[in-house]
Amino acid sequence: MAVIKLGQRAIGPGEAPFIIAELSGNHDQSLDKALAMVDAAAACGADAIKIQTYTADSMTLNIQHGDFVIQDQGNLWQGQSLYQLYQLAMTPWDWHQAIFARATQHGMLAFSTPFDQTAVDFLEQLNVPCYKIASFENSDHALLTAVARTGKPVIMSTGMATQTELAESVEVLRKHGCNQLILLKCTSHYPADPVDANLATIPHLAQLFNCQVGLSDHTAGIGVAVASVVLGATVIEKHFVLDRSEGGVDAEFSLEPDEFSALVQECKRAAVALGKVTYGGTDKEQTSRKYRRSLYIAEDMQLGDIFTPANLRSVRPGFGLEPKYLPMLLGKPIKKAAAKGTAMSWEYL
Repeated sequence: MAVIKLGQRAIGPGEAPFIIAELSGNHDQSLDKALAMVDAAAACGADAIKIQTYTADSMTLNIQHGDFVIQDQGNLWQGQSLYQLYQLAMTPWDWHQAIFARATQHGMLAFSTPFDQTAVDFLEQLNVPCYKIASFENSDHALLTAVARTGKPVIMSTGMATQTELAESVEVLRKHGCNQLILLKCTSHYPADPVDANLATIPHLAQLFNCQVGLSDHTAGIGVAVASVVLGATVIEKHFVLDRSEGGVDAEFSLEPDEFSALVQECKRAAVALGKVTYGGTDKEQTSRKYRRSLYIAEDMQLGDIFTPANLRSVRPGFGLEPKYLPMLLGKPIKKAAAKGTAMSWEYL
């Protein structure tokens, strides 16, 4: 599977997981806070920050009743209209350049999720390195076409899409010029329960669409993300917040800086730990072989004494004959005298 280059960063098998800090609407409509989040994400070791590019009017209709009010029991945003939610969560377009510039100062990549053609046109003016497609938009073929035609890498969340829907979306992307695609396994529930993560889908997606696969994670904590790396995830996207106690539209399923630092460290550790199929110990383990069990003479013995379980034992360290030879040696006479603590060898038989 081909490695994808984003800026100076290579993404793919054999590379450290590419970690994206999703700012979403956790900036609480404060540019200063948004910039502080970029600073904090950089300090945590994030490879990239991602925002979202839309307006409330480009997302929905300004209607405060009926279908346009979130009524699902247990939904984080229950009772709000879609228009109110998107007004609260949107990142003002005139902030984008400042946020991207701050990320660049830290050596991080910065990009966004567009939600319509106008957002794609705007982001093209900012020369973003790639595009993200949200799980709720992955069936919007017009949006996919617009993004694919830029010729830039596309990262797309799978969310609720069926296998057929995903196949159609991938076909649209590739037909219109996308030849660098990363799919993110995603559970579109907020916060998501780990039991619904179904990470076993990751290698299946990779095989099915012959592309890299990562994880857009809405669960609490870092365990699900770390586990995904073991299954081949090359990209991890996680929502980021400075302080959950201050609230924020996505704060409940976002990581604070110390947690995000742990995410970066443990995902990289998991990737390194995968290694390769190997038996017999690594080079570093060879010095430990001497601490295995082996056969030692456990009592002073004279020529002709018979080996018994009392005077020939399997103990540490490992300089004597292997323990598997003990049954063969018991009952045999010793060939010459040996002191207690002598490593057993064939010369004594």
